[in-house]
Amino acid sequence: MYAEFYGLKELPFALTPDPRFIYFTPSHTEVMANLHYGIESGKGLVVVTGEVGTGKTTILRWMMQRLDRTVLVAYIFNPRLSVAEFYQHVATLLDVQKWETKSELLLELGRALESRHSRGLRTVLIIDEAQGLSPHVLEEIRLLSNFESDTAKQLQIVLTGQPELREVLNNPDLRQLKQRIALRCVIKPLPNVEETDRYITSRLLVAGAERTDIFSPGAIDYIFRCSDGIPRNINNLCDNALLAAYAAGETVVGRSVIEDIAETFDMLPRSDRGVPSNEEREAPARIFSSSGRAELWAAGNGPTDAETEPAVSPVPAE
Repeated sequence: MYAEFYGLKELPFALTPDPRFIYFTPSHTEVMANLHYGIESGKGLVVVTGEVGTGKTTILRWMMQRLDRTVLVAYIFNPRLSVAEFYQHVATLLDVQKWETKSELLLELGRALESRHSRGLRTVLIIDEAQGLSPHVLEEIRLLSNFESDTAKQLQIVLTGQPELREVLNNPDLRQLKQRIALRCVIKPLPNVEETDRYITSRLLVAGAERTDIFSPGAIDYIFRCSDGIPRNINNLCDNALLAAYAAGETVVGRSVIEDIAETFDMLPRSDRGVPSNEEREAPARIFSSSGRAELWAAGNGPTDAETEPAVSPVPAE
């Protein structure tokens, strides 16, 4: 609805993991470097964790679109699988045929992996939302990591998930799997307002924006505070704020619009919850007395007719 009003060719803040809109923070760059190194060098098992909405799926899709055609990828995004269902997925995605039992599947998979590896080809198994995998499936993943030559792993495995994945892997029953992890990396939220501003600008430009000052500096500052720097939260706030501002005929999205949207979605910063949106609060006021706050406001607002007298009456000495 608002795209034409703001000079956009498409919606810039959709919640789908579209790789075209990926924004590389230093954290994303580090993760991509680890994935590239792990797959190219045949390291075996790579684990990527990150908070909900930080862009794990987006970076996986960006990478998969750019892998060489010689790389065979099996991507599993539903972790709620039994062992039998898991192997059915692996067999289908890696084109392993002519098997009926698990033993036959592993034999056929071993032959296929060895053949590809001998020709210098890479085979990758990527499992998203891996914190939801059962211990039984994780144990099967450990067994799959046994496919190896004398110098490299024949099957590269990438597990991505929320921070809870670390807790799952710390289960004593999975210590053998944990010991096989060759690389670990973390996708972190955007660290500050400046990075949030660049993120928003980047998405606007990809969407064909003719101008990038659609959000006021105050709005961007409040977006960062409400979102905790998590891209999905930023997208949700921005998308709804653009819609609300469009409905109000505002060409620039101001802080007040973000405040309304954040309250609607229960995303207000903790310090602002329960406080009217039109109430300004100054951080120094918490450490000043009431008379000190009065002087501070007077100094900030400048003298008025009512302020020609001293702000605080002298206190007689005892």
